[in-house]
Amino acid sequence: MFAVEARENFVDLDVSAAAWIGLLIAIAIMLAIDLYRHRDDHEPTGREALLESSVWVACGLAFGAVMFAVYGGDAFGEYISGYLIEKSLSVDNVFVWAIMFSTMNIPLKYQHRVLFWGIFGALVLRAIFIFLGTALIARFAFLLVVFGIFLIITGIRVLRHRDDEGENTSTAGLGILKRFMPVSEELDGHNFFTTLKDGTRAATPLFAALVVIEFTDVIFAVDSVPAVLAVSNEPYIVFASNAFAILGLRAMYFLLADAKERFHYLSHGLGGILMFVGLKMVASPWYHLNTWVSLGIIVAMLIAAIVFSEQRNRKLETQTGVSV
Repeated sequence: MFAVEARENFVDLDVSAAAWIGLLIAIAIMLAIDLYRHRDDHEPTGREALLESSVWVACGLAFGAVMFAVYGGDAFGEYISGYLIEKSLSVDNVFVWAIMFSTMNIPLKYQHRVLFWGIFGALVLRAIFIFLGTALIARFAFLLVVFGIFLIITGIRVLRHRDDEGENTSTAGLGILKRFMPVSEELDGHNFFTTLKDGTRAATPLFAALVVIEFTDVIFAVDSVPAVLAVSNEPYIVFASNAFAILGLRAMYFLLADAKERFHYLSHGLGGILMFVGLKMVASPWYHLNTWVSLGIIVAMLIAAIVFSEQRNRKLETQTGVSV
């Protein structure tokens, strides 16, 4: 009974195999276009990153329009809520990547190649997390409460966000790789593997960075996937919202990597979102908050974090005369 009631609170779609194939083909085409555009190693400009970010967001919203046309307003609301949650929580990924690339001395012109394959791996990992999570919730609905408590604790941890968080993650991921194979300290162009002078096959720092990215995504997926499951239990919606949010992460990285200090209160907003969706999951057996109300609260938290950050920046600029 509990599982049925929990399921009834969300959209339950009859998604055809053709819809799944269409989604996967669309993702593959977008990845191929992105890989072709960046086939030459170059340093993306701020204008290029802004344009690409806008295109990726437009693609995500366009798919939302398709969801609305095919499956209706409720499905659209769950998709947009999941997309916005994943997009928001991914900002922390961006800042951790910036610290990681700096710590590992990866040149800017090679970072897109690392991020491309990192995002590709992240899509596979998220798919596994999503299908496992939705299957578990369908069978053991009480896990919504467990996930909710976990998200509340995670939200508190995010509120206590440390500036050096990425350095520890880089060290842990690199240490794991060195247990399995040699790692060269020298780059070999944009290659992930190289041959050392003694003939030993070794990973380059680029492959080490890729391993760290996948390692960090597992950590972030443990937070973000349950958060999206708070607004939808439909695998198609959860996967699509995750996929379209993740696909734009490379462009977002090149756009926001150096803007961490400017968005000082963003981590507070993200922590608040995690705590809110956690509370929503904990309360789900007794009360289901309307999807559109949830979306409004999430948007309000993000806007508040940005507004308070900008107010702080203006105050610091007035006091110090230095632009933040």
